[in-house]
Amino acid sequence: MSDSNRPPPTRVSLGMCGLFGLVRSPFADDPGRASDVFVALGALADERGADTAGLALLGAWPGRCEPRTGVVKGRGSFSRIWRPEYLPDLDRAPVVLGHTRRAAPGSPGRSDDSGRILRRLAGCGGPSEVTGVLESLAGRAALVWVDRDRPTEVHLARAALSPLTVAVDTDQNIYWASDPRWFGEAQRHTRVDFVSVVMLREGTYLKVGMERRPGRRDAPGVLATAAFKPTTAFKPNAGDGDDRVWAGLVPGPGVLCLA
Repeated sequence: MSDSNRPPPTRVSLGMCGLFGLVRSPFADDPGRASDVFVALGALADERGADTAGLALLGAWPGRCEPRTGVVKGRGSFSRIWRPEYLPDLDRAPVVLGHTRRAAPGSPGRSDDSGRILRRLAGCGGPSEVTGVLESLAGRAALVWVDRDRPTEVHLARAALSPLTVAVDTDQNIYWASDPRWFGEAQRHTRVDFVSVVMLREGTYLKVGMERRPGRRDAPGVLATAAFKPTTAFKPNAGDGDDRVWAGLVPGPGVLCLA
C-alpha cells in the first residue's frame, strides 16, 4: 500500500562520480603520508569521471584558529586540475573532500540535482532526518557532504548500488573512496599501510570526525551511524550502460562489508 502523503522519490545518478577524501588524525607525525594517499586516490578516481573534478580543504585544528575553506574545481580530470603547489595547504587541512564526475549523455541542466540534495542533507538536524532524505532518493547514489558550520564532521551515505568504501591507516587517518581497489593501489605507491578497508552496505549512513567533544583534539572516529531503506530506480539511468559505473561493487580480497 502506498502512502498518498509521501512525495514522489527524487531520481538521482544521472552520471557517474568518483568520491574520495580523508579526515586526518591530529597525532600523525607526517601529514605528507595522508596527502600522498589523497592525491593517489584522486588520480585513480579519474576512471569514474573526467568531465569535471574538484577538491575542498576544510576546517581547522580545534583550538588553533578559525575554520577556513579552500575549493579548487574545473573542467577535466582530477589529474588535470591538481597542482603540486597545493600540497602545503593540503598537508594543513584536517578534512579534504575530492570528486570527479562524468556527465550522463543527453542530460544538460540536471547537474544541479546533486547540489539540491546535498543542501537538504546539510540542513538536517540528526540521523533520523538524514535517513528520511536518503529514503526519498531513487537510483544509484553514494554521497559525501560536510556542514560548513561543523567542517570537521563528514557525512557518508551509500544508497542503492553505487559503491562507497571507508579505510583507516596506521596513523588513524580515515579515508573514503568509491572503489575499494583504489586503496590497494594507493598502498603500493605511497608510504601508508591500511589496517582496515570496509565497504559500506547499501542503506548505510555514517558520520565520522575528530571532535567527540567541542574544542578537543581527538583521533578521528565514527560519531554516528544509521540504516535506511534505499530505493533502486525501476528504469535505468542514462550512462548505466557504461561498465565503469559498476566498478567497485565487488569488494575483492581483504575488504570487509559493514552493515
